[in-house]
Parts: sequence; structure tokens; C-alpha cells
Amino acid sequence: MKKRKPDLLWVLVILFGLGVVTTGYTQSLWDRQNDAPVTVSQQP
Repeated sequence: MKKRKPDLLWVLVILFGLGVVTTGYTQSLWDRQNDAPVTVSQQP
């Protein structure tokens, strides 16, 4: 049982790291979208 704890710790560290990377990536995408000019086209 003692051998499983470090494995669980590494899994949590990897998941946390992936979450941080994914959050940073999506925030950079949102910032890029907000900087782009918004064009509104109306259908006739």
C-alpha cells in the first residue's frame, strides 16, 4: 500500500500541470479572439 501513494501523487501533479497548460492556452486564444475586429454581417 505504501508504494501506491507516490504514484497517486505523480498522477495528481501531471493532471494539475495539464490543467494549468490548458487554461493558459485557452486564455491566450480568448485574448486573441477579443483583439480581432468583430464584423457583424446581417442577412438580407
